[in-house]
Amino acid sequence: MSSTRRPAAIAAAVVTAAAIGATGFALPATAAGSAAGAPGAAAPAAAPASIPVVGGTLDWGLLESYRTYVTGMAKGEITVADGAKKTDKGFTFGAATGQYDPAGHIVTAAFKGSVTFKSDLHHFEVKLANLRIDTGKKLLIADVTRDGKLTADVPFAKVAFGGQSMTGLATTLTAEAAALLGSDGYKDKAGDPLTAVLEFPPPPSKSPSPSASASPSKSPSPSASASASPSKPASPSAGSPATDGPQQILSGKLAWGVKESFRKYVQGAGGTVTPTDGAVASGDSFAFGGGKGTLDTKTQKLNASFAGNLRFQYAAHGIDMSFGNVRINTEGDKGTLVLDVKTATAVKANIPFATLDLSKAEYKTKDGLLSLNAVRTALTAEGAAAFANDTTGSMYKPGDRVDDVNLTVSVDKDAVLPTGTPSTAAPTGPATTGGAGGSVGGNLATTGSEIPAGALLGSSAAIVAAGAGAVYMARRRRTAQN
Repeated sequence: MSSTRRPAAIAAAVVTAAAIGATGFALPATAAGSAAGAPGAAAPAAAPASIPVVGGTLDWGLLESYRTYVTGMAKGEITVADGAKKTDKGFTFGAATGQYDPAGHIVTAAFKGSVTFKSDLHHFEVKLANLRIDTGKKLLIADVTRDGKLTADVPFAKVAFGGQSMTGLATTLTAEAAALLGSDGYKDKAGDPLTAVLEFPPPPSKSPSPSASASPSKSPSPSASASASPSKPASPSAGSPATDGPQQILSGKLAWGVKESFRKYVQGAGGTVTPTDGAVASGDSFAFGGGKGTLDTKTQKLNASFAGNLRFQYAAHGIDMSFGNVRINTEGDKGTLVLDVKTATAVKANIPFATLDLSKAEYKTKDGLLSLNAVRTALTAEGAAAFANDTTGSMYKPGDRVDDVNLTVSVDKDAVLPTGTPSTAAPTGPATTGGAGGSVGGNLATTGSEIPAGALLGSSAAIVAAGAGAVYMARRRRTAQN
């Protein structure tokens, strides 16, 4: 059955107060509004409504020297809670809420999580919570509790909002922050860079009904158009609910592992693949939940987004990259997997990462569920370029297989998503194994330019040769630092 709930699918965007209204970032139609005095306008348009922030993260470390002081000279500890996480460069606060004001091009957003700096030796305990950003005031605001006394709404740091990005923004600690940290020397001191990634609802669908546009020009008689519709209702496909248009996706999950050979390369060489923010490990793959979007079985269109990130880290080769904000857009037998890639130096949003082969897909719902399983995927040029470095290019080529996609979405509030996750690894053909079941001790199958597990687990020279393309992150990081 269909639902009238507003779509909650989101398109991630890194924006600032100045850039948010000027870039090609997809905002709801209300953000654009109508210019007063535009040709054909009967009256000046009303001010556009504010647009909610429906998700996002804030990365900030306050001040590296302060963190070092707490854990070093003060022999204290730093702890996070309420959803905040420690990172190599500070802390991540998530679950952003707030709004964008199109009239003033101002974003206000609050982030969940808290961080506490404590030293028994130096007798202090400082907790920062409820961090907020205000691009109009160019401030980071926080509730600060020092030694048990709460001070709310502290203008803690000035932030250099106003450029083309919210990545690596300069921050300056305020006098109020200095007082609560316990030293006037922190006043006007440069804090750690700040990065914010905000998520907004997608624009509303602009697909008018064909019958609505045709009737004024071809059907002057009301009776003709009125009798045609009820007399022959469309016969729905077997197992599908009766619907003449898009249905809201109420829940859904996606099983995908990016690329099996890349996972095995990172993990086999001592690195890690970590699911976060709603993604979870599931068998030999990962599950992304929180599916939202729209489904139109009649036109065979699906637009769905899923929550979660996969972070690939391999310190020996300087690899630290995350894949997240995964979206699936399909029409008929073709589709695209779109995502964001975050590295230590940049965030690339809305990458059309892989094509989807849906030639065998059936857009039919059963018991309120649509399932598309074992969907073949292949890297696009943009997807291959996501792995590229400045020296040797990418280890992968457009057209290379990546892991198959399995997804299930619900358009019925009473439907129950199935448990378990089928394997999403791309078939690799006959495998040469070292024992029953193709254990890691043997030679795993390879596909095209993929990296054999045997080479990865062998001598260091073989690893360097097989993973030459993978060291791009280390080289890029060194170039950026220089």
